[in-house]
Amino acid sequence: MAAKEKLTAAQVSGLAALLIGTLVITNDFTALNIAIPAIERAFRVDVTTAQWVISGYVLVFGVFIVTAGRLADMFGRRRIFLIGTAIFCLFSLIGGLSENAWALLGARAIMGIGGSMMWPALIGMMYGLLPEEKAALAGGLLMGVAGIGNGMGPMLGGVFTEYLSWQWIFYINVPVSIIAALTIYWAVPADSDEQVKEEIDYPGILTLSFGLFGLMLLLDIGADIGWFSPVTIALFGVSVIFLVFFVMVERRAGQGALVPEEVIANREFVMINLAALMVSAIYFGGLMYLPQFMMKELGYSAAQAGAGLLPLLGMFAVSSFIAAPLYDRLGPKLVNSLGALCLAGGIYLLSWLDASTRFSGLVPGMMIVGLGTGLFYSSLTTAGITSVGQARSSLASGIIFMVQNAGGAVGLGLTTAIVVTAPSLAQGIERAFTVNAILALLAVAVILFFVAGPLTLENLFPTRKTEEED
Repeated sequence: MAAKEKLTAAQVSGLAALLIGTLVITNDFTALNIAIPAIERAFRVDVTTAQWVISGYVLVFGVFIVTAGRLADMFGRRRIFLIGTAIFCLFSLIGGLSENAWALLGARAIMGIGGSMMWPALIGMMYGLLPEEKAALAGGLLMGVAGIGNGMGPMLGGVFTEYLSWQWIFYINVPVSIIAALTIYWAVPADSDEQVKEEIDYPGILTLSFGLFGLMLLLDIGADIGWFSPVTIALFGVSVIFLVFFVMVERRAGQGALVPEEVIANREFVMINLAALMVSAIYFGGLMYLPQFMMKELGYSAAQAGAGLLPLLGMFAVSSFIAAPLYDRLGPKLVNSLGALCLAGGIYLLSWLDASTRFSGLVPGMMIVGLGTGLFYSSLTTAGITSVGQARSSLASGIIFMVQNAGGAVGLGLTTAIVVTAPSLAQGIERAFTVNAILALLAVAVILFFVAGPLTLENLFPTRKTEEED
C-alpha cells in the first residue's frame, strides 16, 4: 500500500494562516449574542432593535456571500479575502466607536459585506491548498477551528461585556484581523492571473442580491409583523420577481453566469443544501435561546451564560476534527446522516427542559447537539465542494453558507414565533426545539437518498476494500 503523502512546510504554514482567519470570522458570529442586553441599555432601545446587530450582519452576509464566492473564484481568493478583511476591520472599529444605535447597525451591516468576502475566499484557499484526497482534512480543520471560534465568542463576549464594555467585542477584531491578513498574505500564494477568464455578471449579481435581500428580510421580520401582513406579502412578491429574473438572466449568461448551469443542475449539490436548510435552525436557535434560559431562568450573568455554552461549542470543535477520518472511512452519506441524527436527538433531549431544570440537565443535550454539529457541517461542506469541483470551490462554499444562514433565519424566526406565543420561556423552548428535531429527521432522509449516490445496502453498510500495493 502506498504511503500517504505528507503535507509540505508551505502547506502547513498556509493552513495555520487560514485557520487564524477562520477564528476571526467565527468568533464574531457568536460573541454579540451575549451583549444584546447591554446594547439595549447603552442606547435605550428595545430587544427588537438591538437584535438587528446580529440579524443585520447575518442578512447582509447571506445576501452577498454567493457573489463574493464567485468573485473569489474569478479574481483570486487571496485578493478578495484581503479586501474583505480591510472592510471588516475598519467597520469593526467604527462599530465600537458608535454613539447611537443606528451608527452601530450601519457599521455592523457593512461588516457583513467584509465577512461575506472573507469566508468563501478562505474556504476556497483551504481546499485549494491541499490535494484532493485530503479534502476531508480541510473540512475537518476548517469546522474544528470554527467550533473553537464559536466557543470563544460567547466567552469573550461575556467577559468583555461584564468586565470592560461590549465595545471591546468590536475592538478586538482590529488587531486579530490585521494579524490574519498579514499571515495569509505571507503564507498563502496568490492565485494565478490566468484563472481570470470571465467577466463579472452584473445583472446576475443585482437580481440575486435584491431577491435574497427581500427574502431574508422577510424571514427575519415575518414573525414580528405577521406572516400574512401586507408588508410581508409585498416583500415575498418582490423577492420572487427578482429571483425569477435571476434565473432568466443566468440562462442567457452561459459560463459567465454568477451561478453556472452545471452548479444549478447538480442534484447532489442541491440536496446537500436542502439538508443544510433543514437543520440550521437547531444551531442558531440553540445559541440564541440556551443563553436566554440560563440568564432568565437560572440567574446566570452574561459571562456565565457564555461559558455555559461550552459543552455544545467544545464538542462541536472536537467532533469536527474527528469528522475527517470518519469521512475518509465511511463516506459522506453515513457521516452526514449520523451528524443530523445527533442534532435531532440532542435538540429533542433539550426540549424536555422546564422551569425546574438545572444546568446539569442541559449538558447531555448540548453535548449531543455539538457532536452532531461538528460531524454534519464539516462533512456537508466537503461533500458539497467536492461535488462541484475545485474550480467552483469558493462559489460552492458561498452557496452552502448562504443556505445555512437562510435556514438559520427561517429557523430562528420560527423558533422565536413559537417561543413568544408560549405561556413561558421554558414551554416555548420545549415546543420550538421539538419542531426543530422533526426537521432534522427529514434532513436525514434527504441525505440517505440523495447524498453520494442512491440509497443502497452498500451505501449504508460499506465494506472495507482491500488496497493493492503499488
